[in-house]
Amino acid sequence: MTDRTDIDLAKLRTRLEERRAEILAHSTHSEDYRKPVELDQQAVGRLSRMDALQNQEMHLEQERRRTVELERIEKTLKRMDDDEYGHCHNCGEPIQKKRLEADPTTPLCVDCADHVSHV
Repeated sequence: MTDRTDIDLAKLRTRLEERRAEILAHSTHSEDYRKPVELDQQAVGRLSRMDALQNQEMHLEQERRRTVELERIEKTLKRMDDDEYGHCHNCGEPIQKKRLEADPTTPLCVDCADHVSHV
């Protein structure tokens, strides 16, 4: 595993795996809402079509965000498997325990994340 004895790696892994399962379930559930909207004016009124298009866009954006989060989770699980978890990608220093507990997928320590956000 990792040389980080101050973090509960098993607990963090369980959280990530549970979140991954939750994301996949939501993605499957919302699949129908992301399908193209039928634009037949005889079947649906103009306002109803506009609402349907807006709902479709919201579901597409939600799916995009789920995909991004899922990618972060997968990368984090790989770092755990490769014994690279808990250390900053930029400087190699340990990431603060509270930061990992708040967001187990974070790849940067506070200092490096702050530097990246100011660039």
